[in-house]
Amino acid sequence: MAQKDTVTAILNAAEELFSERGFAETSLRNITTRAGVNLAAVNYHFGSKKALIQAVFARFLTPFSEQLASELRGYRAQLQDEVPELNSLLMLLPATALRTDKGNPRRLGIFMRLLGLAYTQGQGHLRKYLQTEYSAVFRDFMQLVSAATPNLSNEDRFWRIHFMLGATVFTLSGVDSLTAMAEHDLGKSADITSVVSQLTPFLAAGLNAPP
Repeated sequence: MAQKDTVTAILNAAEELFSERGFAETSLRNITTRAGVNLAAVNYHFGSKKALIQAVFARFLTPFSEQLASELRGYRAQLQDEVPELNSLLMLLPATALRTDKGNPRRLGIFMRLLGLAYTQGQGHLRKYLQTEYSAVFRDFMQLVSAATPNLSNEDRFWRIHFMLGATVFTLSGVDSLTAMAEHDLGKSADITSVVSQLTPFLAAGLNAPP
């Protein structure tokens, strides 16, 4: 197996197993078995399980954050002196995520499950890594959110952003099941784009509700 193929196989296996079992419950042996490589390959390319976890996140977040930074520059340029509109601002995140992952809802769902696990399992190293590597673009995004919600205190905004993140992770991590339920219960087909179009105004309304 070529070196690039080996790295991809390890990342694919780690991504799937971490999302299925969690970080602590997934061993390097589990990953190497699914990837069809030996343990030495993981150690050679990544060095440790922590570094592998970080690499799984970086594979999605690095191109996403670069694209989001570009989108935010364009958004600011169009705003000029106007106040940001919250709904359109929030739409930048899922729209950019779908473009980053080439519209693959399964991989986006996997990443959302991983993001939820990062905040519910003891992965302090990962939260520190994410803050170090990606804080600049998300700080820029939050400045725009603050400008769009001047009625909120920093404390209100803190809680609502985390509630919003929780709703987003829950919804998009199970998007396949949710769209199947919608088709069964409503008799209408749905995809991730239509789910996002329903979710975003709900999030905007909750985020910007009177304190």
